[in-house]
Amino acid sequence: MTSNTVTDPHAPFLPEDDTYHQLSDDPHETETTWWSFNVPERRIGGWLHAAHRPNQGTVTWRVFAWDPRGADPGRLAYFRNSGPVPMVDDPDLRDLTFPAGGFRVKALKPTMDYHIAYSDPAAEFAIEFEHRSVHPPQRFTPGEAPAMFNPHFDQLGHLTGELVLEGERIEIDCHSVRDRTWGPRGGAHLQSRKPEHLRGEYTVRAPGGPSWRQIERHRGRGRIQYIFGHAGAETGFLSFVRPQDGDAAGFSPLNVGWLLKDGRFERLDKTRSRMRNYRDPRTGWSAHMEVQLVDVTGRTMDAEGFAVSHMCEHGTGANALMRWEFDGKIGWGEDQDGWKPDHFAELMRALRDTGRTGHAL
Repeated sequence: MTSNTVTDPHAPFLPEDDTYHQLSDDPHETETTWWSFNVPERRIGGWLHAAHRPNQGTVTWRVFAWDPRGADPGRLAYFRNSGPVPMVDDPDLRDLTFPAGGFRVKALKPTMDYHIAYSDPAAEFAIEFEHRSVHPPQRFTPGEAPAMFNPHFDQLGHLTGELVLEGERIEIDCHSVRDRTWGPRGGAHLQSRKPEHLRGEYTVRAPGGPSWRQIERHRGRGRIQYIFGHAGAETGFLSFVRPQDGDAAGFSPLNVGWLLKDGRFERLDKTRSRMRNYRDPRTGWSAHMEVQLVDVTGRTMDAEGFAVSHMCEHGTGANALMRWEFDGKIGWGEDQDGWKPDHFAELMRALRDTGRTGHAL
């Protein structure tokens, strides 16, 4: 494992960042690797994700693909979660097959290009692709939400390969994102020490507007939302959303991320970039978004997105495959919409409210 204590947001990642890092003895230390892909013509989205907990000696890996047929694990096009399994000794993420039948990651060019493969013959499922990055990994530095304690980067790539779904061979040729995060998760880092949060009291910075939007803006609830969309290597965006800091009109600021325009990446101006979400009242999931992007040099982009399929792993929020339109182009990406169960239940009560006592949708 290597160490990484860099806090300069502009510092490049090094070849040794392709493998696992030397972390503390905190039992909740976690290091992830995540790969996303899509097949727009089939409305298919998918992930390969692994979370290694070095001080517990375990890894949990997950592989799934979703399409319009269904969102929960029992109806997904494919879903497998290993649960915590013993990690191999001295794992090297530059060339590693995760234990208990997991996927393989092999670095082809340090910090840039990778080969990913996974097969489940019993389910007639397999995926294999090369992720050729179109830019160096973009660093999001600890100390700014959501990466308060953990180094994090995102990286756009051109993916080419093949998906085998129920025995059918489907070409993969898309642009999508990979990311890495390392640092403590769980324990004190998940618990607010503020008295009002311990009492279950959650303030709203900008009261007003529909009740469900006020619930979405509850502070101290651990809400996280992550959106991205790209039309090739020249145009697109990626950002984390801060609903907790949103206004009564429903616009939430974008906290960190990038604007890709004319092939040039720039960091977002978080004081001027924002998103407004429209939710399906039946599911509570994101259905339609307006995104207004401004980067630190003043370049702008307006994006409008529609969710075309969802994956709901835990019964609350969902990950959506998003169809975006921006700068006269069509792009593809995701909305990752994370909620705690009690918070999502409150949102759903507001969305189902008909205004008539004893009646609900």
